Amino acid sequence: MANRLKNKVVILTGASRGIGKGIAKVFADEGATLYLVARHQEALLQCAKELAGHPMTYPCDISNEEEVKALINHVVEQEGKIDVLCHNAGVYPDVLIEKMTVQDWDHVHHVNLRGTFLITKECLKHMKAAGYGKVVITSSITGVRVGNPGLAHYSSTKAGINGFVKTAAIEYAQYGITINTVEPGNILTEGLEELGTDYIKAQERTIPTGKLGTPEDIGYASLYFACDESSYVTGQSIVVDGGQILPEALLD
Repeated sequence: MANRLKNKVVILTGASRGIGKGIAKVFADEGATLYLVARHQEALLQCAKELAGHPMTYPCDISNEEEVKALINHVVEQEGKIDVLCHNAGVYPDVLIEKMTVQDWDHVHHVNLRGTFLITKECLKHMKAAGYGKVVITSSITGVRVGNPGLAHYSSTKAGINGFVKTAAIEYAQYGITINTVEPGNILTEGLEELGTDYIKAQERTIPTGKLGTPEDIGYASLYFACDESSYVTGQSIVVDGGQILPEALLD
């Protein structure tokens, strides 16, 4: 443990499984005062048991403005500050455009894009007052670098997140706040494992490194943006995909 997040108060959304759980492990090992946030308290508690540093848990629907405000107020009341927001929560239901309903579209935008706006805005209020802050948002290569059938609604939210971050980074740079994104490729999460071995092997064949990433891979990239080593980097993104977006063709 290098303690790169020692004495830093960190809010991590989407923390109970998958990529969020990997980020939580890395941040906890780096000494963060960590608040794990997701919709379901039971899953959060299970995650917290597996981590160092006895992280706190707080159930919250990040697309609900009142719940987000209550979360941020609770953390500030308990800790007096928010140093880092690592916003990882999001949904990615699979449905082709011809079968996609307005309700499908609105649900994904409500959670992914509205949720990003709400929680980032509330944290930025306190970071601005403190003259310091780190915002790290999980985006995706999907929608930003590549397309994926069945994910038009998801893709548009991730492209929107990257656009939001660029403008937010400009607006808040003068207050000592950096705002960046991490763009995962195919990461071996519980959801991906459920798709089966054949699907995983097919995905691995498209990746130059020949393997899927781990949730901790995203955790380490997020850690860079969350710690002071990245103090001169804002409005940027790190792609973590094993080289997936690079090839015109793969070697035999």
